[in-house]
Amino acid sequence: MVASRKLSTDEVNALLDGLEASTSSQGGPSVDLAESIDVRQFSFGSDDLSVLGDYHALRMINERFARFSRTVFLPMLRIQPRISSFPPEVKTFDEYTSGIESFMSLSASRIEELRGNMMLVMDPIFISILTNSFYGGQLGPDKSKKTEFTTTEDRLIEIISEGLNRMLETAWKDLMPINLSVQGREVNPQFVSFVDGSELVIICSFVVQLPGMDAANFDIIYPLQTLKPIASLLRSKVQSDKVEDDVSWRQRLENAVLEVPLKLSARLSKPIVSMSKLINLQPGEVIPIQLGEGVEVRVEDKPIFLGEMGEVSGQSAINLNKRISS
Repeated sequence: MVASRKLSTDEVNALLDGLEASTSSQGGPSVDLAESIDVRQFSFGSDDLSVLGDYHALRMINERFARFSRTVFLPMLRIQPRISSFPPEVKTFDEYTSGIESFMSLSASRIEELRGNMMLVMDPIFISILTNSFYGGQLGPDKSKKTEFTTTEDRLIEIISEGLNRMLETAWKDLMPINLSVQGREVNPQFVSFVDGSELVIICSFVVQLPGMDAANFDIIYPLQTLKPIASLLRSKVQSDKVEDDVSWRQRLENAVLEVPLKLSARLSKPIVSMSKLINLQPGEVIPIQLGEGVEVRVEDKPIFLGEMGEVSGQSAINLNKRISS
């Protein structure tokens, strides 16, 4: 029995050439293989995630994370930044690193539940902006060419990485709980030990809009193999929490309004006194008054209720009888 083996590329091409020659010699029609097969173009590095689904849930996670991450940058920028997310994009890791600078902040974190990693990528210019503002400087870019981070910037990167990890955990919790722990940091994309250069990664990009300067960017990178086990979850139609946030915001606003202190006063009467008598008033004199229909209860000097005087537990009180129509 002869052992089977695969044909080489040259052997396959020779067979195809022989088939075309045989078909032509028999006067039959030539076959265009490209036309007979349904060929669909696929652009590597595009934002089309149809290879593993639309990743709707991942988009929702990114939207939440963009909102939550404002609290991390607020103490440093001393203003509320506007942060937006872009749709996830798939590229090889080599394609991604070839499009960024050779000096970056690259912080890798372990995702325990997925037994994989993710990476936070930040531009050094953005790090300088955050550092200058955090220590009382002007909010503006440092245009000098950097080749290394200062000790202060290193510390700030640690704070940002830990803070964004906590926000990312919160953004993920409705889909599944995850725990992130920083594993290490690199500054040169060529030396980072994250994934092989040919492996596909999912890039989640975020833009930070700051007043009076160009927008800053940072990326969250997931290896495709890390998220592949939960692809069905990421394709699920998770509802955006914008409506929930709106309801929560309205509730907080309502609670805050209900806690606003208001001045409450009761007007017993409005006596009319002439100017000459008012000038000559002396201590001990009595001003006669006439009580009306009831006591007028006013809020911020605006009449709201009519009531009557009384006493409760030994203290003067007002019993509200009716509301005054405005």
